[in-house]
Amino acid sequence: MRKLKTFLIVVAVLIVSAFISWGISSLFNQPVDGIEIRRGKVAVIKVVGVIKEADGYLELLNRAEKDEDVKAVILRVNSPGGVVGACQEIHDKVVKLAEEKPVVVSMESVAASGGLYISVGATKIVANPGTITGSIGVILQTYNVSKLIKKLGVDVITVKSGPYKDLLNPFKKPDPEQIAIVQKLIDDSYMQFVRAVAEGRKLPIEKVKKFADGRIFTGEEAKRLGLVDYLGNFEKAVEVAKELGKCPDARVIYLKKKESFIDRILGTGSENILKTLIRALNGNVEEIRTMYLLN
Repeated sequence: MRKLKTFLIVVAVLIVSAFISWGISSLFNQPVDGIEIRRGKVAVIKVVGVIKEADGYLELLNRAEKDEDVKAVILRVNSPGGVVGACQEIHDKVVKLAEEKPVVVSMESVAASGGLYISVGATKIVANPGTITGSIGVILQTYNVSKLIKKLGVDVITVKSGPYKDLLNPFKKPDPEQIAIVQKLIDDSYMQFVRAVAEGRKLPIEKVKKFADGRIFTGEEAKRLGLVDYLGNFEKAVEVAKELGKCPDARVIYLKKKESFIDRILGTGSENILKTLIRALNGNVEEIRTMYLLN
């Protein structure tokens, strides 16, 4: 009985505290003598690790776009890149958002390949002098075990609807004609990357092609090439965002993805791990995807 009373008291205190906090927040957002006291907000969205999907990031960018109190957005990028389609979706959303309010990219340790792709649509880019960026290019890798299968005496039977339905089949010797088809896919995705960089950074395509060969750069070198606007840390990015958003007294807030029930219980990333395990148990041990990825 005593434990129940203690529990109810704690709950009551939390509820009262929440109401007080809400009241104070509302008070500071009320107009006084016709003057709005809102200081505005700079919303920070973190892009961390390999980019495998776009939905979570699109949700956060949409939230920042719709929130009238958000005067500027900082995309804090620490990623070696990711899947072509996902990076392109995020890039296009960044371009659209930048038409409505300033978007500043703050490059952390790595913002290469797809990490750079999503960045070039921003209003301004800030990088540390030692940030690793660049790696403009496309890569697709798969395994070929045809020699091993032959040694083991295993026959793989493939039934397909067309001659190219099993491109990069790991169980048969690579066909030069099929490799050529995949190469055309890679080349097309590569030119999409080059055009995105040229348009976003306002550089001639021919100039971009000269360094768009997969090589990586430090932040300092990237600035010389025109890929970066400022050298500096996250605080510099905040400074630039406030200046562009004309909100010098804005508070910095962090927008986070809504975690699934599994992630809340077992920790962030648990759901993806479980999905990977389920795919493996079902025999889907490999996914072939074109990647804008530092390799």
